[in-house]
Amino acid sequence: MELADIKKTAYTIFKKEINRLHILPESGSNRKYYRVFFENGETIIAAVNDYLNENKAFVSFARHFHKEGLPVPEILHYDEKSKLYFISDLGDTTLFSYLSSKERNPKQTLAFYKEVVEYLLQFQFCKAPDYSLCFPRSKFDTTSMMWDLNYFKYYFLKLANIPFDEQKIEDDFIKLCKELNNAPSNFFLYRDFQSRNIMIKNENLFFIDFQGGREGQLQYDLASLLYDAKANLSDDFREEILSYYLQKLNERNPELSKNFKSSYYLFALLRIMQAMGAYGYRGFYEKKTHFIQSIPYAAENIKNIIPKNNFKETFPELFKSLNFIAENFTKNKAATSDDGILTVNISSFSFKKGYPLGDAEHGGGFVFDCRSLPNPGREERFKTFNGKDKCIIDWLSEKNEVAEFLETCSKLIFSSIDNYLQRKFNLISVSFGCTGGQHRSVYCTEQTAKKINAKYSKKVKIIIQHREL
Repeated sequence: MELADIKKTAYTIFKKEINRLHILPESGSNRKYYRVFFENGETIIAAVNDYLNENKAFVSFARHFHKEGLPVPEILHYDEKSKLYFISDLGDTTLFSYLSSKERNPKQTLAFYKEVVEYLLQFQFCKAPDYSLCFPRSKFDTTSMMWDLNYFKYYFLKLANIPFDEQKIEDDFIKLCKELNNAPSNFFLYRDFQSRNIMIKNENLFFIDFQGGREGQLQYDLASLLYDAKANLSDDFREEILSYYLQKLNERNPELSKNFKSSYYLFALLRIMQAMGAYGYRGFYEKKTHFIQSIPYAAENIKNIIPKNNFKETFPELFKSLNFIAENFTKNKAATSDDGILTVNISSFSFKKGYPLGDAEHGGGFVFDCRSLPNPGREERFKTFNGKDKCIIDWLSEKNEVAEFLETCSKLIFSSIDNYLQRKFNLISVSFGCTGGQHRSVYCTEQTAKKINAKYSKKVKIIIQHREL
């Protein structure tokens, strides 16, 4: 839908002169959001989504929850046959952006999460919405669970080249679903209950993006909240909020509270695997680097959860894959939002496969072209090696033009790092590209990482990604 169409529709409906439209940053979905600025200073949000059934579910749920007294966006206009609808503007501050800001403090963070938990229970125990409108499925059952598990298998395990036995892991998936289905499932399951879907406006909380909700189990949404990858919550904090939830649940239903933890960590694992499927699809397949940056956090969550259940004996093949992720995907864990810490994301890529996509949330950085440098890939003896192998390192390190190129690049990078540290920015991206993304770009990425680490040491955290390896 064109901007002119949105503007014309908004004027026709609201009878107010429009100053401008501003497109909001994309998230993990294909929905597009625009902020509509009226000339009188008011703003509203226009949402465009091709999936009419999803729109119908969101609008119906929003109206239902609003009647139930829950803080959700107000539906200002909705045409069932249109791909466009209008909702109230809740601002730009999410719980996630608060966690990443300098304003974050432990006492307020705890207070926010306790309030979130109280609202979660209201969502779960309020009068049920019309589940017949759920999109794409009305209940979180075995079919829904298997969709998530296969999403993880095909878009993360396979794209990340993690070895596994197809039949054995399928058997473990079936056993896991059977365990999960033992939990009571007659509650509203929000489905994507995480920090980016919780808005903070005038210190009040509001909740968005519940169009994927359906009937389901209590444990899933709390796990979604507490094992939200880039929120990067500590285990102690998670346990404190879990205890608070159980205390409040016990006030409503002691029996549910007593049995809650028996499957809680299994639901947490399922949620993490679902998220990793999304990171794989959006990151490995669609080449959106900010999804790749979430992988080390999710891997760290898997590492923390494995000891909490008897996974090795109960789900042996799945355990092998999870343990592989825990051992191999956490070593370059991204920086936290502590003051003075800058994450430097350094990557190599092939120009044949397109430019790397920057992080839309932060931006900033450089893309360097290594194709003018001597190419070891043209020599037959080097074709099976890459820029991390000693023979390639030795060959390139002998070339004066390579050393001069890296020195020039380093001066530019260091200048920006100094500036970013002073301004307390939290991310800079540096990419090196060559023809195949195997030799020169990989070498330059590795050598630049060493230079940055030597100069800045504890002031930065470095993430290295070789897209084509």
